[in-house]
Amino acid sequence: MAKDRKPRGSEVVTRDYTIHLHKKLYKYGFKRKAPRAIKVIRDFARRTMGTSDVRVDPKLNKEVWRTGVRNVPYRIRVRLARKRNDDEDAKEPLYTLASFVPVSNPRCKGLQTTTIEE
Repeated sequence: MAKDRKPRGSEVVTRDYTIHLHKKLYKYGFKRKAPRAIKVIRDFARRTMGTSDVRVDPKLNKEVWRTGVRNVPYRIRVRLARKRNDDEDAKEPLYTLASFVPVSNPRCKGLQTTTIEE
């Protein structure tokens, strides 16, 4: 076993994901859908990127709330970027930034996860 290996979530990386919000939100009432969608996005980013500090971009928040509290999009394309934390008193060395990715097909069907090279 290699001694120089880093833990899986320790490097800086950026990926595009499609999150199927409808299957996570169908059981919630009308007035809870958009706030719950933001929580679902945060939870998805926390699980996939392995950081507890997740920051949602205002454009992503606007896109979720664009059609109101009730009518959240069925799917949304999200860019998750794991970045270095520059704060000296930060609890974790990395954080995740979730931002909206505009797509030509509004249904976002059939799109695979892609890694973005910076």
